[in-house]
Amino acid sequence: MPTWVRYFDAAEHAGARAVSARDRAGLDRGSRVASVHFEDALTLRKPGFERVKVMDLVGLAAALFHEGEVERAGAAAAHQVLDDATRIVSALVVSRLTTLLDGARPYETAEVEDVRTRARDLTAARPTTIAA
Repeated sequence: MPTWVRYFDAAEHAGARAVSARDRAGLDRGSRVASVHFEDALTLRKPGFERVKVMDLVGLAAALFHEGEVERAGAAAAHQVLDDATRIVSALVVSRLTTLLDGARPYETAEVEDVRTRARDLTAARPTTIAA
């Protein structure tokens, strides 16, 4: 197996399926819910892939919001990902938080507003572009 593809294990495959399911759901093409695939990816992730794990958590929280699982998204996944994202310095992770904000957009609860505030604060503190 070529060295450039050795990282692509069952966790990566589950993550790719999750992103695909999320994108298909956004196009109203009907597919298995994306949260199931994100949960699979998180279960399969090996230690040492913390940034990818955080991106999976962002995807899970956003998928749960899109699937109408507001309580699960806000109470568990969103807060966990925001806690974990503060420890990971990654412009890619911060840029992915927009999917979380998009998923939370339709909901107007105090808990979801807290998620939005924390996500916005984190993105403001860690810009996704480098100033010229």
